[in-house]
Amino acid sequence: MTVERTSLWHRVVVRLRETTWALDANDGIIAVAGILQGFASAGAGDRLLLFTASVATLAGALSAGGTKWAEVAAQRETELAIARDEAKKIVADPAGELAELVAYWEGRGVSPVLAREVAEQLMARDPLAAQLDADFGLEEITPPTAPLVEGMQTTLAFAIGATVPLLITYFVPLAIESTLIVVAVIVSLTLTSFVAAGVGRLTAVRMLMRSLAVGLGTMGLSYLAGLAFF
Repeated sequence: MTVERTSLWHRVVVRLRETTWALDANDGIIAVAGILQGFASAGAGDRLLLFTASVATLAGALSAGGTKWAEVAAQRETELAIARDEAKKIVADPAGELAELVAYWEGRGVSPVLAREVAEQLMARDPLAAQLDADFGLEEITPPTAPLVEGMQTTLAFAIGATVPLLITYFVPLAIESTLIVVAVIVSLTLTSFVAAGVGRLTAVRMLMRSLAVGLGTMGLSYLAGLAFF
């Protein structure tokens, strides 16, 4: 199967144009802000809050990136296993695989004669790619660099989002810190939601409502938890 090769920079640019970076950034904002609200309501001081925000940013970013890396790596391994199985089937029974491909195109509404012609041409050019596309909708095997690249991108996006409440903790007096964090979270989630909706062609208001519901809900429950336990 022919695998399209793209540069790391190209993959980074494509990733930034997708909506997932905004969701990862939102995770960073919400997670760290929620932790801070819980500690603040429990009576934590400036020093403890700053330490908590720093640790939450580091641990959260590494955890999010590591999870993404493992997820994409598992996806690639699954795709490779499927490709190996399909390659064996093509070697063992090329006529049967051709018949399956013909049936696939007939099922898509192509006439029997044209379906056979299309299937034969595809099998002659790249039989494995033709079978993977028809049977699994798999147009391209995930590149070997994708797990690391996407893991790093997720780590960076989470860290950027988490920096919002982290900086507030560092620069803002404790007396107004919790209130300002809530305001900053609302503003940040609004900006990321509208930007993500623009590049992803989604409904901005719906995306914003979902983000705010998760963000405010997380901070509210964390704040109540701090009050309840201390």
